[in-house]
Amino acid sequence: MPSVNELLAATILFAGGHFLLSSASLRKPLSRKLGNNGFQIVYSLCVLAAFVWMLFAYASAPFVNLWFPAPALAWAPQVLMPIAFFAVVAGLTTPSATAVGGQKLLEDTPQSATRGIFTITRHPFLWGTTLWAFSHLLANGDAASIILMVGIAVLSLGGMHHIDQRREAALGAAWGPYAMTTSLVPFAAIASGRTKLDWRGIGWWRPLVALVIHVVAMALHPAVIGVSPFPG
Repeated sequence: MPSVNELLAATILFAGGHFLLSSASLRKPLSRKLGNNGFQIVYSLCVLAAFVWMLFAYASAPFVNLWFPAPALAWAPQVLMPIAFFAVVAGLTTPSATAVGGQKLLEDTPQSATRGIFTITRHPFLWGTTLWAFSHLLANGDAASIILMVGIAVLSLGGMHHIDQRREAALGAAWGPYAMTTSLVPFAAIASGRTKLDWRGIGWWRPLVALVIHVVAMALHPAVIGVSPFPG
């Protein structure tokens, strides 16, 4: 199955490339040689190339079924994807202390960094991609889908820990208050009383945008992916 093997290689390169290029042992010397902006350009190009290769490999991979999901699991994307889109939209539209350059939020106004979606989790975007991978992993039993979804899930879940470690090492004491008032696991900081849910910071428009994106994605799914998103 050369196409499946190609997809496996592309997925490993895409996920592993993130961890490798962002590791201190490689990032620091490359940043010294290329500068921070130069490193970001090289990093982005490498990751983009691996991502495009992974998508093309997935599209060309043969259908090899490994297991047959229960019919009820076919509804998992319909249930989880609206939540995933909300997490992605909220994460991308709220200034984040864990994003590139986001450390300035903790240096300038640390108290304002814990707001909106970040009162739920400090990694909303990565939880969104995790839910996307998990929901589709439940609904699909073919080899190509399993490779792709597991790769995205590993990158997303591992990326959360990796980002936290890098931020803690880079920011030192400035990271402590933010880490104490937020949580990696959704709602953990709220449940433990370390912060309060900030609905005002989330706003009404982010869930609405996420719902619209979900509806559009469902409508375009047959044309873009080639299969209906609805069971049956």
